[in-house]
Amino acid sequence: MSRRRPAPNEEEISAFRQALEQAGVRRLTSDLADPGKPKPQPDAQAARRAAAVKGAAQTPTGRTSDGRVEAVRPSEYLEFALPDLPYRTVSQLKRGQTPWQAGLDLHGYTLEEARTELESFLTDAAAQHLHCVLVVHGKAWGATADFPVLKSHANAWLREWPGVLAFCSAVDADGGTGALYVLLRRPR
Repeated sequence: MSRRRPAPNEEEISAFRQALEQAGVRRLTSDLADPGKPKPQPDAQAARRAAAVKGAAQTPTGRTSDGRVEAVRPSEYLEFALPDLPYRTVSQLKRGQTPWQAGLDLHGYTLEEARTELESFLTDAAAQHLHCVLVVHGKAWGATADFPVLKSHANAWLREWPGVLAFCSAVDADGGTGALYVLLRRPR
C-alpha cells in the first residue's frame, strides 16, 4: 500500500526553482524533435522554390524513381513493411518503441535535392549499421502541385530502396504524419 504525498507548498516550489536556476538549468523553449538540420532562412526558401521550378525539367540520376508517384494527403498515415517481417517488429515501429538513431529533415529542399539527400543519408546509415532512422518530410503542399510533394515522393522512394525493411508515420512527439520511422536491414 502506498501513501500519497501532500502537494508541495509555494515555499518548496520556489526553493526548487531557485535550485534549478543556480544549477544552470534552462526552461525548454520547444517540445518538438530536432533531427539536427538547421532551418533554412526565408530568402533561402524562396531561392530553393525558384530552383525547384527551374529544375523540374531536368532528369535526375539516382536509384529511386523520378516518375509519377501516388499523391497522398497531408494528414495521411503512411506505412510499408516487407511481407516476411515479424508482426511484433512492425508493431513496435508503429508505436514508436524502436528508437531512431539518426534523423534527416527534408524541409526546404527541392525535389531533386531531397532525393539526393535521402539516398546519401540511407547509404550512410547502412554503412554505420543503423537500424532505425527518422526522415522528416513535412506536409507542405508543392509550389506547383496540389499535394504534398516531398511526402508523396518519400513514400515512393522508400518503397524502392533495397535496404528498407519497413517504414511508417512517426508518433506525434517525433513529427506525426510529417515524419517517417524507417527500419533498415541489418548487415549479416
